[in-house]
Amino acid sequence: MTETLAGLLCMMVLAFLRLPIALAMGVVGVVGYAYMRDWSFAAALAAAQTKIYETGRNYTLSVVPLFILMGNFVTRAGMSQELFRAAYAFIGHLRGGLAMATIVGCAGFGAICGSSIATAATFAKVAYPSMKRFGYSDALATGAIASGGTLGILIPPSTIMVIYGIMTGTSIGKLFAAGILPGILATLLLCGAVQYVAWRDPKAGPRGERLPWKERFATLEGLGWFVAVGVAVIGAAQLGWLPSDDAAVLGALAVFGLSLIYKGITSVVALFALVMGGIYGGVFTAVEGAGVGAFGAMVFALARRTLSWKSLYAALVESARTTSMLFMILIGALMFAEFVNITSMPTDLKDFVTRLQISPILVVAVIMLIYVLLGTAMEELSMILLTVPIFFPLIVHMGLDPIWFGILIVVVVEIGLISPPVGMNLFVLNTLLPQVPTRVIFRGVLPFMAVDCVRLAILVAFPIISLYLPSLMK
Repeated sequence: MTETLAGLLCMMVLAFLRLPIALAMGVVGVVGYAYMRDWSFAAALAAAQTKIYETGRNYTLSVVPLFILMGNFVTRAGMSQELFRAAYAFIGHLRGGLAMATIVGCAGFGAICGSSIATAATFAKVAYPSMKRFGYSDALATGAIASGGTLGILIPPSTIMVIYGIMTGTSIGKLFAAGILPGILATLLLCGAVQYVAWRDPKAGPRGERLPWKERFATLEGLGWFVAVGVAVIGAAQLGWLPSDDAAVLGALAVFGLSLIYKGITSVVALFALVMGGIYGGVFTAVEGAGVGAFGAMVFALARRTLSWKSLYAALVESARTTSMLFMILIGALMFAEFVNITSMPTDLKDFVTRLQISPILVVAVIMLIYVLLGTAMEELSMILLTVPIFFPLIVHMGLDPIWFGILIVVVVEIGLISPPVGMNLFVLNTLLPQVPTRVIFRGVLPFMAVDCVRLAILVAFPIISLYLPSLMK
């Protein structure tokens, strides 16, 4: 255990000296591995070479750039504006309605984007001007955008879930299914936080304009046909009129056609159903689903005439940069994990818990507390990659479900994304909304952080919320 703690300390020192976190983890991993092998740097470099090669050629990891590309196409297709408009039409007239519409819009956008930062950045441009026009306080507006943005990594598809699944050997499809109900719970609780803030200070979230029912339902144009197609396809498969795979293909073609005819919220629902329905129903794998989603998002962007050669090039370059950054961090984390695995840390933790006979739920609660504290001072992805090799063997040893633990980790990352002073969503808003003081943004996210901590406690106490849908998968 001493070697691992010394390695963690050295890694933190290098990170504070502004060495990129990927290099910090990689350097400590290589040197630590050499130390554990009697200072054999040849063995350490051979292990590092193997990790780099295996990571680069890992077929499963191709899901990462494909989902990132899908998110970039979706952003350029302008689907975020349609989601916000639909949510505003139904709840914008309520107290704090625009802020709640922002959170609901973020949830829908997260279902086809998969990135927290992209979701927060998009709605800072889409929702903030509307809230300011209706007199919303900067604290509530930025708090709703920052916290709503975190839903991008919980509601599938999620890059964090993909990386966790690859590191731990957990089914990515089941992780995606496990995120749906906690994502709905998160959306409801965050809307509850908006209501609490607006109740405490009605001027912070005044009511918006009440639209006629005709205009409200106009935002859902085509959704009835989409539901009818879904019922028909599922019914045909259940009654045995069509093989399940043929029904899935026919349903996908019908959904695609409808989404090109009706370009409102129906397109968002169609893309989510196409990707997640295929993965959930066992029609294709997560990697294939990512490819289908990226192609579908590109077709939607082309159909809306929002994708030129210039924007296509920009989307490809941005996706490549983001993927390169994630892969560098992942390779560094895998090198550090290789070092941790040959130390006594995992065994010592197991022996410690067994000797004290601590309740597994109490152990999980302590791990979650550690993550929340780390999230206030450390970048979230690096934190997960650094700590999963230490805690995951303990979770498996105690017989706990790795899918449930993965969802808990994603929720903790969400809290970290809005935790002062280093929450990434806060930096995004600070950059895009320079007119809003940093202290106001920090104050605005506090009620939402409190609600997220309540949500984490609920998910720890009731694992069935996360595990029910995965249990139904083929």
